[in-house]
Amino acid sequence: RNPDPKRLLEGYFRSAATMNCARVVIAEGLADLRKATTWDMGFEKNTVRRNENEVMAQKIVSALDFIETCGVALDPVLRSVDMFVSHEGLHLPYEEALTRKSPTNGEYYNIGTHFLWIGDRTRQLDHGHVEYFRGIANPIGIKVGPTMKPLELVDLIEKVWPNPLETPGKVTLITRFGYDNVSSMLPPLIEAVKKANFPVVWICDPMHGNTTSTTVDGKKFKTRKFDSVLKELEECVKAHKESGSFLAGVHFELTGDNVTECTGGPENLTDAHLPERYNTGCDPRLNYAQSIEVAFRLAEYLLESRKSISDYPAQHTLGSPPGSPVRKQLRRNSILE
Repeated sequence: RNPDPKRLLEGYFRSAATMNCARVVIAEGLADLRKATTWDMGFEKNTVRRNENEVMAQKIVSALDFIETCGVALDPVLRSVDMFVSHEGLHLPYEEALTRKSPTNGEYYNIGTHFLWIGDRTRQLDHGHVEYFRGIANPIGIKVGPTMKPLELVDLIEKVWPNPLETPGKVTLITRFGYDNVSSMLPPLIEAVKKANFPVVWICDPMHGNTTSTTVDGKKFKTRKFDSVLKELEECVKAHKESGSFLAGVHFELTGDNVTECTGGPENLTDAHLPERYNTGCDPRLNYAQSIEVAFRLAEYLLESRKSISDYPAQHTLGSPPGSPVRKQLRRNSILE
């Protein structure tokens, strides 16, 4: 791709227009859980799965109706959602141009997004990206892939987060291993971060580690298998539960359009379907049917592994401030080697 600053500006304004549109539809009740039974389930070819999803949606609505019948006002969070935006901080001149110093607290913020993450390709400790992230007060993310070693992760968190105990949750770790690597790679990283006493937020990205390519009628397509996405999500939930950790979020690439970019799912898409509606300009996305299905599957995973949120701080408060002898001992601990 040839550099073109006009495309950056166009992307900025298109993003602003998309956000305004999203705010309108949210205000009109798009995210109201009381409308769960209106979700379209007709795409589900597996009648058993469709019935299960419809029953779950009906249970949601029935529970909310019962609460209101008892005279209890529903929490606004059940009627709407807060919308935040994020992107990878890749092009430093663009990010720097959108960085401002706050007149109230004197800290620097990237005002082009709420949440900025650093990618696996730009996480070198002595490079400009890490230095930039170290200087902003935004909540930030770190992509954690198969090449990340426990000691490297601890050093990186320490570099970009000088005061973790004063700003718990500022750093989010976004794991993306590929479904067959999660069970061996994620637990050592969780253990290292816990022992280093970093109060991070963990997110699973089951998309980027499961990207493959295939050729259909002589044309090459980048795609992802729906089952691989689900498997990585399932493995992450399991790994966090077994490690005494907590999976706080997920990262999906999806669209509400009926595209054919990822194979599998409730419509049983195959490689042969890819050319029909392959509309992405970058990475393959889950379509409407696949997105709804993965949301219900995620609900099932969380229900099966449900635990008290109040237990989470106790499991992650190790009483060892950064820089303490315990932190130094970590560097000699085999888990970080």
